[in-house]
Amino acid sequence: MGKKVLVDLTHPFHADIPVWPYFAKPKIDTMHNLSKSGVLTQKIDVVMHCGTHADAPRHVMEYEFDGKRARYTHEMPLDAYYGDAVCLDVQVERWGLIKASHLDDACKRANIKPEELKGMVVCLRTGMHLKFDDTREYYHYSCGTGREAGQWFEKYQPRCVAMDMQALDHPLHTTMGKNGGTLGMNLIGNSGRPITEEYIEKFGIEAYAEFNKDTYIKTFGLEKYMEAYGKLENHGLEGTWEPCHKFMMGNGIVGVENLGGDLDKVVGKRFKFMAFPLRWWLGDGSMVRCVAEIDEDDLNPVPDRVYTFGAL
Repeated sequence: MGKKVLVDLTHPFHADIPVWPYFAKPKIDTMHNLSKSGVLTQKIDVVMHCGTHADAPRHVMEYEFDGKRARYTHEMPLDAYYGDAVCLDVQVERWGLIKASHLDDACKRANIKPEELKGMVVCLRTGMHLKFDDTREYYHYSCGTGREAGQWFEKYQPRCVAMDMQALDHPLHTTMGKNGGTLGMNLIGNSGRPITEEYIEKFGIEAYAEFNKDTYIKTFGLEKYMEAYGKLENHGLEGTWEPCHKFMMGNGIVGVENLGGDLDKVVGKRFKFMAFPLRWWLGDGSMVRCVAEIDEDDLNPVPDRVYTFGAL
């Protein structure tokens, strides 16, 4: 056994950090500086769902599936985002929806059985972390999870799932598509047309139906929709709006979005994962510093991550 080392799995934070499509960039102001005041003091105005950050159940639902009020950040145990971990290499096409088969395959290649994930932290490496930037490619066209992956996590019960993507759900399961009622943006893609139209053109209407309640019912019928999304609908939730978030959070499985940094050094490996949100009373989530503790001899031989986006 070699010595233990720490690997940073966090994107760097700065004023020009890429942010989700309807979030404002952070505002960083210098209140005191060394030349005038003898000290450097800065203040930050920022949405906590910025960069590498953790979600608490209260972020997406009022009640968890056990009927209890969904927990805020301060109510989560200290080890909610901490524990024995594995980084799964999920191989999925561009803009693809991650399904149970992708996760089963990733477990097989990591030499771990899905049943062993109970109580662990699962990190998903899709390669999107290497595209982290203020671009459509990172946000609009990301691969991502959805209902089937959420049900897979519900079945195997990890304590936390940390993903290297823009959210715990595929972009079309979010308000970037047509979900969230009046919040639905149906953003414009590279062709100048809405991304929903582009997706249908590429993958077909039946594939797109997974992302939109009305389309699903029109395509497959209400009975099939309730078979797929009934647990969420019966819980008072819009089924196709961030279903992976809800299948996770509703079962007390917390999540981390925008995992990054030197993630490639631990792909396929087991290690100790650490992330600690602010002790924020009534918080819905928090920016976090994610770190892997791993045997030095077990690291993948890849160079340190170099960031070139924005102001860096």
